[in-house]
Amino acid sequence: MGKVYALLVGINEYRSPVRADLRGCLNDVAGARAALEAAAPGRVLARVLTDGGATAAAVEEGIRGHLGRAGAGDTALLWFSGHGTEYPASTPQELLLEPTGLCQALVCADGPLPDKRLGGLLDGAAAGGARVVAVLDCCFSGGASRKDGAAARALPPLPQWRPSVAAARDLSGPVGRPRHVLLAASRLGQPSYERLLEGPDGPRTQGVFSYVLTRALRRAAPSATARELLAEADAGVRRLVDGQQPVLFPAEPGGPADRPLLGGAARRPSPYLLREGPDGWEVDCGRVHGLTGGAGTEFTAAGGLVRATAVRADRTLVDPDGWAPEPGSVHAVSLSALALPPAAVVLDGEGPGGEGPGGGPVLPASPLLREVAAGSAEAAAAGLLLRVEVRGARARILRRDGSPYVPPLPLATAADTARLADCLTRLVHWHRIRDLSAGLSPLSGHVKVEVLPWAARDGEPLRPDANGEIVLSYDGPREPWVTVRLRNTGPRPLWCVLVNLDDRFGAGSELFPGQFIGPGMTGHALDGQPVRLVLPASRPVRPGASVRDWLTVVAAEGELNTVPFHLSRWEPDAVRADAPRRAPVDGLLRLAGAAGGDGGRDLLPALPSAPGQWAASTLALRTVVP
Repeated sequence: MGKVYALLVGINEYRSPVRADLRGCLNDVAGARAALEAAAPGRVLARVLTDGGATAAAVEEGIRGHLGRAGAGDTALLWFSGHGTEYPASTPQELLLEPTGLCQALVCADGPLPDKRLGGLLDGAAAGGARVVAVLDCCFSGGASRKDGAAARALPPLPQWRPSVAAARDLSGPVGRPRHVLLAASRLGQPSYERLLEGPDGPRTQGVFSYVLTRALRRAAPSATARELLAEADAGVRRLVDGQQPVLFPAEPGGPADRPLLGGAARRPSPYLLREGPDGWEVDCGRVHGLTGGAGTEFTAAGGLVRATAVRADRTLVDPDGWAPEPGSVHAVSLSALALPPAAVVLDGEGPGGEGPGGGPVLPASPLLREVAAGSAEAAAAGLLLRVEVRGARARILRRDGSPYVPPLPLATAADTARLADCLTRLVHWHRIRDLSAGLSPLSGHVKVEVLPWAARDGEPLRPDANGEIVLSYDGPREPWVTVRLRNTGPRPLWCVLVNLDDRFGAGSELFPGQFIGPGMTGHALDGQPVRLVLPASRPVRPGASVRDWLTVVAAEGELNTVPFHLSRWEPDAVRADAPRRAPVDGLLRLAGAAGGDGGRDLLPALPSAPGQWAASTLALRTVVP
């Protein structure tokens, strides 16, 4: 196992004209160091900066000179406990990258370290191949870079702190995806709290996030990922305080969030997590993805079954059936029974004797699929209807109008039947993402997706045609370039994710992985870089060729779990070469917990939050070759 290079920064004492001192930050870094040394004995190389020694320059040098020593197989970890601040974005570059209209910064002993500069420094530390992790226990830390009872770690910006644009950005080209993973104590605009908490040597003041994260680190297996640790810390924070929502960024599956924090290869994430929340055991999904009631909804963990008792907007309360999870633990679970209406499937023709290959049924037993008779009332009323036409040893999956979803599939072996099942469940999952709806949501229409030609990106957005599509054309051999932006026209900040779905039944959130957009503000896909609408390699660029995409924006008052929004494209040959792949059985989202406050010294206002409010809308694009 590699080494763990740790830069631990804690600041209790601030030289500030406002009442700024904290009491728990030095305890935080001491606890973090002890937890790291217990989890990775003999592998931790720690440098500690405290109070007056934790200047912005010292932190920068620590990242470059200490964390920068980490190489392939090592972990470089920054742990910062202290104040955070935010200030209005004013330059065009800042407004492009900060859709809330506010820039965030860590407050070092002598002033701010802007989040974008911090991000560049951390990405630089990853140049040697190390996994780079930042744990930020300060207010507004979800922007990427604390009320006794509970004190907020926030400072208002001072005029002399205003950094220059160059210092704030430290960029020399287009913004890329981060090469580090962030575990933040609170989402952008929220306070991060410290309070008196019970430690191994008695009560002492600590940051709530640092307290629960170090406990999670001590309990976790050595291979625990950032995603798993954050899930436990999130539930632990909500058990202790209101109005503080920890954040994981970037949250895309298979990325740095799914690499073991202290060493090891990346692991495939589970989109479903069982954890102990303030109201008991819960799974991180709810009405936001379509669950309408607890009856019939079950999840399966390694320890056993859990049954839903109540479905809330942001989570499902569950009871373990015949087993008792360890208090405070987190478990990957799979959704094993649904209370959702399944897709209707009409089976037209079967194999010899009414059976499929190997003597089994043609259609799989799945909670996502329900066989109905052709021409029946059930078929007519179904929201999604799939017709499976079997002729000899081939199967076609057709729409209502008879057009095929995918090329014909072989149906001669048991492996072929499994491939058909994978395709059907994948189609259902893809449609659930594209057609996601919150019904009569008060947030409907508040966030608009706008597409503009790249050459006219400061002009008016393109309008859909009579078919409801925005049509864009190739110019000779060159594909169209566009800018895609999300405009929040509502009165409150909203967290938004933009999901791109294509006509090969793939989905992902890479364009805009999730960020808060302030009222009247705009977020830009790919941080303002052009989006190229390219034909797939399998479709030559010739007259009449086309490809379709759908942009689904989900806006909510808190962060969502975006893992279920990632669906690999349907590739039947790949499925044939490997073990049959199953599409996720459903798309799960998680909204932030309710806001609240314990009083204390919250020096800056927090963003409002209330679970249960979300909305989704979809814009269709078609790219053609004239």
